[in-house]
Amino acid sequence: MREQTVWQKSSFSQEEGECMEIATLGPAVALRESDDPGTVLTTTPAALDGLIRAVKADVFTGRPEAGR
Repeated sequence: MREQTVWQKSSFSQEEGECMEIATLGPAVALRESDDPGTVLTTTPAALDGLIRAVKADVFTGRPEAGR
């Protein structure tokens, strides 16, 4: 029997939608946009952790001093 994927929305999401949802798929993590649930990105927990840490460190601003 196949398990149903349980998607979770952020507590910061708006009532009108427009939010990211996350689910676990075995050893992988799945991400999707709530208004386009047919498009799903899968990654590893370690890669997602690295992305979140980089965003929080402001690495993607294009400024040389960012993330230091």
